[in-house]
Amino acid sequence: MPSPSALATQTEPTGDSHPATDHPHPRPTTRTMAFPSRYPPELIDAVVQRVADARTVKAYGAVTSVARQLNLEPRLVQKWVTRATAPAVHQPTRRATGAATSWDVHLPPALLHCRSCHQPMPYTHLHEGYQCQQDCRPRPLAAAALADVIGRTILRHAPRILPTTGAPASPHLAAIHAHRILARITIGTTPDDITLTWRPTPTPAPARDQLTIERAQRVTTARSLAPTDPIRARQLLHASLTGVDPTTAPAHPVHAEAATLLAELQLRLGHPTDAIGWATYAHHSTTHLHGPTHPRSLHALHLLANAHRRAGHHQRAYGLYRQLGEHLAATAGPHAQPTLAAHATTALVLHALGHCQPARTLLADTIATHRREHPDHSATVRMTQHLTRIWDDCASKGHQHHDS
Repeated sequence: MPSPSALATQTEPTGDSHPATDHPHPRPTTRTMAFPSRYPPELIDAVVQRVADARTVKAYGAVTSVARQLNLEPRLVQKWVTRATAPAVHQPTRRATGAATSWDVHLPPALLHCRSCHQPMPYTHLHEGYQCQQDCRPRPLAAAALADVIGRTILRHAPRILPTTGAPASPHLAAIHAHRILARITIGTTPDDITLTWRPTPTPAPARDQLTIERAQRVTTARSLAPTDPIRARQLLHASLTGVDPTTAPAHPVHAEAATLLAELQLRLGHPTDAIGWATYAHHSTTHLHGPTHPRSLHALHLLANAHRRAGHHQRAYGLYRQLGEHLAATAGPHAQPTLAAHATTALVLHALGHCQPARTLLADTIATHRREHPDHSATVRMTQHLTRIWDDCASKGHQHHDS
């Protein structure tokens, strides 16, 4: 499929509608066509975020994998990732002033249809895109690309349906309202052939939609503030989670995003006990939304395990790290660097529980595998230092083990 941002829109009114300039809510047929223009910052951020998510599961090949999924040049994606991770003062500002959030925009299943098979195209978590129910097309349509195209069209033709928040609206936030202004989205034989059928009159926005957008914008601002002003970021996250009880709240993408970031900040500020409740909700919510092996679910699981470990709940942390290692072994591979890192941390938790001999054995085996599979990775040195520390601890306490 074409690159996410290499899509433009051209509005052609249907026979029973008025031109876009004559009616505030026309019923045009909008076809998207590729054009060699520069890529919007929102999509660049979305691609960079996807690479970051992929790297939480697989340390190597994330750029190539994401580039292949979105039909982009790997060198171009690598350039974006390098630029995003390099120190730059303008990066947080751009995110804070209207860039798309990192949570997904999933269109209602009944809204999107395939022109070839006339079947709905539901969202598939496996490919992070939309696919026909009969698999009549060779590859899914990327969700980020569609959200950007739909959102930009809404901002161009019907911006008044969006709530006024005082900040520039991003295409992805506008795409949340697609079901209110669009009656049908039809995908043609190629992914760059998208037809939009507009509703004659937009449906009113429920109050909860505006609340969701306001919460999402607070999360976006908090994420940009977190590196430099964690206290202010934490205040914004608490505001975005007002009325949300982490023990009973249903799964929600914006709440899960806010809970994940809040738990990360609580750990950073030295409050692991406070982080556990939100990390628990983030894990349950992302697992419900994306499945247990999705990169966001694995990140939330790692965050929850780390919170329990930092709080001294070693038995609970041991079970969570074991679960994390099993999921990573199944998705990234048993010898992948994240999998081995989870095994090494499991060994440290075992030692904290007083099981010195199993901890040393597991850590030594992990070091041997890590040195063989990733010979130049700096984690091998850190793992070896931890193993030495365990040996020294056993020696200082006079432990008599029979494995040496």
